[in-house]
Amino acid sequence: MKRKEVYATTGPRMKVRLFGGFNYNKSDALKHDMATIGYAKGVPMGGDLTKAPKGKAPTFLVTALKDPDGANLDRIQIIKGWTDAKNKIHEKIYDVAVSDGRKISKGKVKKAVGSTVDLKTASYTNAIGDAQLLAGWTDPEFDHKQMAFYYARVIEIPTPRWVAYDEVRFNIKMGKEVTRVIQERAYTSPIWYTPKD
Repeated sequence: MKRKEVYATTGPRMKVRLFGGFNYNKSDALKHDMATIGYAKGVPMGGDLTKAPKGKAPTFLVTALKDPDGANLDRIQIIKGWTDAKNKIHEKIYDVAVSDGRKISKGKVKKAVGSTVDLKTASYTNAIGDAQLLAGWTDPEFDHKQMAFYYARVIEIPTPRWVAYDEVRFNIKMGKEVTRVIQERAYTSPIWYTPKD
Protein backbone atom coordinates (compact mmCIF):
# COMPACT_ATOMS: atom_id res chain seq x y z
CA MET A 1 0.00 0.00 0.00
CA LYS A 2 2.82 2.39 0.84
CA ARG A 3 4.30 1.91 -2.64
CA LYS A 4 0.82 2.29 -4.24
CA GLU A 5 1.38 -1.01 -6.02
CA VAL A 6 -2.29 -1.95 -5.86
CA TYR A 7 -5.33 -2.58 -8.01
CA ALA A 8 -9.07 -2.70 -7.39
CA THR A 9 -11.93 -4.71 -8.88
CA THR A 10 -15.67 -4.28 -9.04
CA GLY A 11 -16.01 -7.58 -7.15
CA PRO A 12 -14.32 -10.54 -8.86
CA ARG A 13 -10.91 -11.70 -7.66
CA MET A 14 -8.94 -11.19 -10.86
CA LYS A 15 -5.16 -10.84 -10.64
CA VAL A 16 -3.54 -7.93 -12.45
CA ARG A 17 0.04 -6.68 -12.82
CA LEU A 18 1.32 -3.60 -14.65
CA PHE A 19 4.89 -2.42 -15.18
CA GLY A 20 6.24 0.54 -17.14
CA GLY A 21 9.70 1.47 -18.32
CA PHE A 22 11.93 2.53 -21.19
CA ASN A 23 13.98 -0.66 -21.50
CA TYR A 24 11.36 -3.39 -22.06
CA ASN A 25 10.80 -5.40 -25.19
CA LYS A 26 7.12 -6.06 -25.91
CA SER A 27 7.91 -9.79 -25.80
CA ASP A 28 8.93 -9.44 -22.11
CA ALA A 29 5.20 -9.69 -21.28
CA LEU A 30 5.18 -13.25 -22.64
CA LYS A 31 8.03 -14.52 -20.47
CA HIS A 32 7.41 -16.71 -17.43
CA ASP A 33 9.47 -14.34 -15.24
CA MET A 34 7.67 -11.18 -16.40
CA ALA A 35 7.48 -9.78 -12.86
CA THR A 36 11.23 -10.19 -12.34
CA ILE A 37 11.87 -8.41 -15.64
CA GLY A 38 9.28 -5.77 -14.73
CA TYR A 39 11.01 -4.82 -11.49
CA ALA A 40 14.52 -5.02 -12.98
CA LYS A 41 13.91 -2.79 -16.01
CA GLY A 42 11.16 -0.43 -14.86
CA VAL A 43 8.57 0.41 -12.22
CA PRO A 44 5.38 -1.35 -11.07
CA MET A 45 1.88 0.13 -10.96
CA GLY A 46 1.93 3.07 -8.56
CA GLY A 47 5.48 3.95 -9.63
CA ASP A 48 7.04 6.99 -11.24
CA LEU A 49 8.90 7.29 -14.53
CA THR A 50 11.07 10.33 -15.13
CA LYS A 51 13.04 11.82 -17.99
CA ALA A 52 12.61 9.63 -21.04
CA PRO A 53 15.79 8.66 -22.86
CA LYS A 54 16.05 10.56 -26.14
CA GLY A 55 13.81 9.07 -28.81
CA LYS A 56 12.27 6.43 -26.52
CA ALA A 57 8.65 6.02 -25.48
CA PRO A 58 7.60 4.01 -22.43
CA THR A 59 6.58 0.38 -22.85
CA PHE A 60 4.08 -1.21 -20.49
CA LEU A 61 3.87 -4.88 -19.55
CA VAL A 62 0.46 -5.98 -18.34
CA THR A 63 -0.99 -9.35 -17.40
CA ALA A 64 -4.40 -10.35 -16.09
CA LEU A 65 -5.70 -13.68 -14.80
CA LYS A 66 -9.40 -14.40 -14.37
CA ASP A 67 -11.02 -15.12 -11.02
CA PRO A 68 -10.88 -18.94 -10.73
CA ASP A 69 -14.59 -18.96 -9.85
CA GLY A 70 -15.56 -16.13 -12.19
CA ALA A 71 -15.99 -15.10 -15.78
CA ASN A 72 -13.38 -15.17 -18.52
CA LEU A 73 -11.67 -11.97 -19.65
CA ASP A 74 -12.76 -9.85 -22.61
CA ARG A 75 -9.85 -7.38 -22.91
CA ILE A 76 -7.13 -5.31 -21.29
CA GLN A 77 -6.99 -1.59 -21.94
CA ILE A 78 -4.35 1.02 -21.14
CA ILE A 79 -5.80 4.41 -20.31
CA LYS A 80 -3.43 7.30 -20.88
CA GLY A 81 -4.06 10.69 -19.31
CA TRP A 82 -2.16 13.91 -19.90
CA THR A 83 -2.33 17.64 -19.33
CA ASP A 84 -2.07 20.01 -22.28
CA ALA A 85 -0.46 23.47 -22.37
CA LYS A 86 -3.68 24.99 -20.99
CA ASN A 87 -3.73 22.55 -18.04
CA LYS A 88 -6.71 20.70 -19.47
CA ILE A 89 -6.73 16.96 -18.70
CA HIS A 90 -7.24 14.49 -21.55
CA GLU A 91 -7.65 10.71 -21.61
CA LYS A 92 -7.33 8.15 -24.37
CA ILE A 93 -8.21 4.44 -24.18
CA TYR A 94 -6.14 1.82 -26.00
CA ASP A 95 -7.14 -1.83 -26.32
CA VAL A 96 -3.86 -3.73 -25.83
CA ALA A 97 -4.95 -7.38 -25.39
CA VAL A 98 -8.21 -8.97 -26.51
CA SER A 99 -9.66 -12.46 -26.26
CA ASP A 100 -10.89 -14.95 -28.84
CA GLY A 101 -8.33 -14.10 -31.52
CA ARG A 102 -9.88 -10.72 -32.31
CA LYS A 103 -7.61 -8.12 -33.89
CA ILE A 104 -6.69 -4.65 -32.65
CA SER A 105 -6.45 -1.87 -35.22
CA LYS A 106 -5.23 1.62 -34.30
CA GLY A 107 -5.67 0.90 -30.58
CA LYS A 108 -9.24 -0.43 -30.85
CA VAL A 109 -10.89 -3.80 -31.33
CA LYS A 110 -13.90 -3.51 -33.61
CA LYS A 111 -15.68 -6.74 -32.76
CA ALA A 112 -17.40 -7.15 -29.37
CA VAL A 113 -16.65 -10.31 -27.40
CA GLY A 114 -20.33 -11.34 -27.51
CA SER A 115 -22.48 -12.61 -24.67
CA THR A 116 -23.51 -15.97 -23.25
CA VAL A 117 -25.88 -14.48 -20.64
CA ASP A 118 -29.26 -16.20 -20.30
CA LEU A 119 -31.58 -13.86 -18.40
CA LYS A 120 -34.27 -16.54 -18.01
CA THR A 121 -31.93 -18.51 -15.75
CA ALA A 122 -29.57 -15.68 -14.70
CA SER A 123 -26.59 -17.67 -15.96
CA TYR A 124 -23.65 -17.45 -18.35
CA THR A 125 -20.93 -19.73 -19.66
CA ASN A 126 -17.21 -19.26 -20.20
CA ALA A 127 -17.55 -20.33 -23.84
CA ILE A 128 -16.11 -16.95 -24.88
CA GLY A 129 -13.21 -14.88 -23.57
CA ASP A 130 -9.85 -16.05 -22.25
CA ALA A 131 -8.63 -17.13 -18.82
CA GLN A 132 -5.47 -15.01 -19.12
CA LEU A 133 -4.48 -12.00 -21.18
CA LEU A 134 -1.10 -10.30 -21.42
CA ALA A 135 0.57 -7.68 -23.56
CA GLY A 136 3.53 -5.43 -24.10
CA TRP A 137 2.43 -2.01 -25.35
CA THR A 138 4.39 1.11 -26.29
CA ASP A 139 2.73 4.54 -26.30
CA PRO A 140 2.49 5.54 -29.99
CA GLU A 141 1.83 9.21 -29.17
CA PHE A 142 4.40 9.79 -26.45
CA ASP A 143 5.64 13.34 -25.87
CA HIS A 144 8.70 13.31 -23.58
CA LYS A 145 7.97 16.92 -22.50
CA GLN A 146 4.40 16.21 -21.36
CA MET A 147 3.32 14.91 -17.95
CA ALA A 148 1.21 11.77 -18.29
CA PHE A 149 -0.25 8.86 -16.39
CA TYR A 150 -1.08 5.33 -17.51
CA TYR A 151 -3.24 2.69 -15.87
CA ALA A 152 -4.67 -0.66 -16.95
CA ARG A 153 -8.32 -1.65 -17.02
CA VAL A 154 -9.28 -5.33 -17.32
CA ILE A 155 -12.80 -6.16 -18.50
CA GLU A 156 -14.60 -9.48 -18.10
CA ILE A 157 -17.09 -10.99 -20.53
CA PRO A 158 -20.75 -10.06 -19.86
CA THR A 159 -22.36 -11.69 -16.82
CA PRO A 160 -25.76 -11.34 -15.12
CA ARG A 161 -26.01 -8.39 -12.72
CA TRP A 162 -27.42 -9.00 -9.23
CA VAL A 163 -30.81 -7.70 -10.45
CA ALA A 164 -31.06 -10.58 -12.92
CA TYR A 165 -30.39 -13.10 -10.14
CA ASP A 166 -33.07 -11.48 -7.97
CA GLU A 167 -35.63 -11.59 -10.78
CA VAL A 168 -35.12 -15.36 -11.13
CA ARG A 169 -34.83 -16.09 -7.40
CA PHE A 170 -37.93 -14.12 -6.39
CA ASN A 171 -39.87 -14.59 -9.64
CA ILE A 172 -40.30 -10.84 -10.17
CA LYS A 173 -39.91 -8.51 -13.13
CA MET A 174 -38.26 -5.12 -12.82
CA GLY A 175 -38.64 -2.21 -15.25
CA LYS A 176 -36.98 -2.11 -18.66
CA GLU A 177 -34.67 0.68 -17.49
CA VAL A 178 -32.95 -1.68 -15.01
CA THR A 179 -29.53 -2.94 -16.13
CA ARG A 180 -29.45 -6.75 -16.04
CA VAL A 181 -26.07 -7.49 -17.64
CA ILE A 182 -22.69 -6.17 -16.51
CA GLN A 183 -19.03 -6.49 -17.44
CA GLU A 184 -17.04 -6.57 -14.20
CA ARG A 185 -13.59 -4.98 -14.27
CA ALA A 186 -10.33 -4.26 -12.51
CA TYR A 187 -8.26 -1.05 -12.41
CA THR A 188 -4.58 -0.70 -11.54
CA SER A 189 -2.86 2.18 -9.82
CA PRO A 190 -1.39 4.50 -12.42
CA ILE A 191 2.21 4.79 -13.47
CA TRP A 192 3.15 8.48 -13.60
CA TYR A 193 5.50 10.02 -16.14
CA THR A 194 7.11 13.34 -15.18
CA PRO A 195 9.56 15.04 -17.51
CA LYS A 196 12.62 16.38 -15.72
CA ASP A 197 15.29 18.60 -17.24
